[in-house]
Amino acid sequence: MAVREPQSLQGELTFQTQLNAVNQEIHAAPDISTILATMSEPIAKLLNAERITIFAVDTKHDRLFSIKFGSYPRQIIRVAKDTNSLAGFTAVARQTINIANVYDAASLKAIHPQLRFDGRWDKATGFRTRQVLAVPLLFEKRLLGVLQVINNRAEPEAAFPDKVVVGARHLASTLAIAFFNQNKCRRAEGGRRRLYGDLVDGGLLTEEQLEEAVTHARVNHQCLGRHLMNRYKLDKSQLTQSLQDFYSVPAFAWDGEAKMPADLVERVKMDFWRKHGCAPIARQGGVMQVAVVDPFDLNKIDLIKSVNLAPRLEVHVALLGDIQDYLNQSYGVTAESEDDPVVEENEFAEILTELSAGEMGEVIDQDDDDAESDEVQGVVVRLANKIISDAYRAGVSDIHIEPQGKNLPCRIRFRRDGSCYTYQSIPASHRTALVSRLKIMAQLDIAERRKPQDGKIRFRMADGKVIELRVAVIPTSGVNNEDIVMRILAASKPIPLDKLGMHPDNYERFSSIVREPYGLILVVGPTGSGKTTTLHSALGFINREDIKIWTAEDPVEITQPGLRQVNVQPKIGFDFAAAMRAFLRADPDVIMIGEMRDHETAATGIEASLTGHLVFSTLHTNSAPETVTRLLDMGLDPFNFADALLAVLAQRLTRTLCKACKQEKPASKDLFDELRNAYGPAEFDRDLKRTWSPDFQLQTAVGCGECADTGYRGRMGIHELLMGSDGLKKVVLESKTVDEIRKVAIAEGMLTLLRDGIIKVLDGHTDLSQVRAVCMK
Repeated sequence: MAVREPQSLQGELTFQTQLNAVNQEIHAAPDISTILATMSEPIAKLLNAERITIFAVDTKHDRLFSIKFGSYPRQIIRVAKDTNSLAGFTAVARQTINIANVYDAASLKAIHPQLRFDGRWDKATGFRTRQVLAVPLLFEKRLLGVLQVINNRAEPEAAFPDKVVVGARHLASTLAIAFFNQNKCRRAEGGRRRLYGDLVDGGLLTEEQLEEAVTHARVNHQCLGRHLMNRYKLDKSQLTQSLQDFYSVPAFAWDGEAKMPADLVERVKMDFWRKHGCAPIARQGGVMQVAVVDPFDLNKIDLIKSVNLAPRLEVHVALLGDIQDYLNQSYGVTAESEDDPVVEENEFAEILTELSAGEMGEVIDQDDDDAESDEVQGVVVRLANKIISDAYRAGVSDIHIEPQGKNLPCRIRFRRDGSCYTYQSIPASHRTALVSRLKIMAQLDIAERRKPQDGKIRFRMADGKVIELRVAVIPTSGVNNEDIVMRILAASKPIPLDKLGMHPDNYERFSSIVREPYGLILVVGPTGSGKTTTLHSALGFINREDIKIWTAEDPVEITQPGLRQVNVQPKIGFDFAAAMRAFLRADPDVIMIGEMRDHETAATGIEASLTGHLVFSTLHTNSAPETVTRLLDMGLDPFNFADALLAVLAQRLTRTLCKACKQEKPASKDLFDELRNAYGPAEFDRDLKRTWSPDFQLQTAVGCGECADTGYRGRMGIHELLMGSDGLKKVVLESKTVDEIRKVAIAEGMLTLLRDGIIKVLDGHTDLSQVRAVCMK
């Protein structure tokens, strides 16, 4: 009797431990789709295989199916139970096969004369299948699927060893039991089929996702099918097929062109069809084909029959969104918001009236998001749309939703031209509903009220223009209080570089620098200071057919023909550093990176600029000299940084005087002295050559209807341009302080932010109070 070595026993023990762990994961999975989605990787690791495919049985169509995750829409892999594939043969024969080379026809014929390997997947993807171990999933003589193990990592030219075959059979038994129990649980739930339940059975959705979608559609009066397509990237054909199978009637899918017969348009008003979620789609002899959302709703069918459109009705099922789009096309109505009705500007008072009418006596706090009636929730949907529409039309940059407490109205403020003002207030009892509505639009968790969340909203205006809003939700003091701040990221066109309002000296030097073939140019300042606009103006200045320009932004707000623009997605690991590395392999001349947030991005940008590329980026610093020390503090190499840097442009946006009402008035000696001292007395006398006299005048704010009596309308930039001169390189290499760098830059002609602002005051564009509000030096 042979005695096994201790190493062998230890290896078997480790394998058995890992096998038990995988078995527990399989049994813990909530449904079959989760098993298909999550178990392939741990099984492949355990069996030392390159890939695993788990097939389940589609009992309705008597075939196998698996799911290719990571593609959108998710692809279902369907395999017939026959000899045309290895998995199909395994299902038919109910036997394990272990093949060393799937392209060896002789070895396949040795198993069955008609057995063949379907190599289409290899040809389509470039993946090379070598070995296949296929094991049927059997429980009490029932076939529940197939486990397919692909490519032996341990011995790439040999079939899978006996140890792996035994392990695979053990896992196949566990999977079969799990599949059987999942099917049994679904039957035990009453045997009643659910709408779109076959999408769960087919692995395209999980139970939790379908429940979330049903709740979302019900609360927001939206089309469930459209929400499934938008949220989970399902294909429309998959949904219509599911509807057809569920209701056992033909399905209608609008093709974007079909219209209702003209005589029916004249005979029946659109409101009737829209109210009841139905539409006539064709007429053949004495039969009228009608698309409805719910063919099981016999009351609605009887209502349609009462219109007497034809002797007989033939019912088709359709998505609510398709019916609405079909009606819009037939009646010539402009499409509305992506999911919700668009509200006209004069409706805000009506909305508030409806909200007030929904209150019952004393104002109470709504802790339950579902506590309000459907009518009130519908008004809240309109209110959310109205707020966003009005903000965009008013040129607002940010929307602030600010609950004031349990019994006080919720204040809504807009930020325009850098300053906030109150837009409206809504009853306190509906603050929670409004916050929940906006969180749903941003696809956030409405039940989470303890920690901050962030998301995005895509919103379609009445004219069809789509805008994007960046949403931040922050819990504040009080019972379930949450503030929401939404930044409007409306796509726009670049401003010509000579229209940015730069001082002539700054414009001449900056326009010269952006023509350089390589180097690093930074635009710095706080959030909302116009950095992206300036970068795109610079790119537009050099954008020619012979130059390849790549940009990575978060998100893309300004578009230009000729630029290759990319949205970064940090949540999936595609950040600025990853985008920069990808661009360097894509033959760039110019690269623009939205922000140098970390050492990796900054170092990669410097490396790119030193290897023959012109690199633009931004940084959140207060001034141009501070940018130099900030980057060095990140750990960048001073020699490389000094060689790469061409220029740093710091900027701010200051409010400008309203052109319709500003007036020129005499300025006091005190105001003149304040301007002179802020600029620097000696430099003021040398550079500007201005002296005070009783005739000295400045433009001042007055106020009129066009500027809402503020005296200010619009904003303009003030700039500080630090050039990458030899003098700057010297102080960088010597690790000088910010003040020393500033002194060298000013000596070489740098105009500070404050000095540029004072020049714009003297030129009549703004006043000193607005300049002081955005900069100090």
